Amino acid sequence: MSRPHASVSTYLTVAVVLAAVTALEIGVIYIRQLTPILVPLLLIMAAAKFALVALFFMHLRYDSRVLSVLFVGPLTIAVGLVVALMTLTGAFLVFTR
Repeated sequence: MSRPHASVSTYLTVAVVLAAVTALEIGVIYIRQLTPILVPLLLIMAAAKFALVALFFMHLRYDSRVLSVLFVGPLTIAVGLVVALMTLTGAFLVFTR
């Protein structure tokens, strides 16, 4: 069962939030104290941006829940696998100590 689509102001709000998160991503890179958690922090912000784009601009929020599960389920498994492999190889170590 489909839900009615959002208004133009909702899309503008999502665009502003996406721009703000992008600015945060750029700003976080320059804060040396965040070095130990830099990569996970950037991954979380990127995932949040992806979710907003998929939900609103790809209209996934307004489609059937089955389509959402078919889209998000394999994506969650893939992200978990990538994070596990990055942890295994030490890819989270951005700067040398």
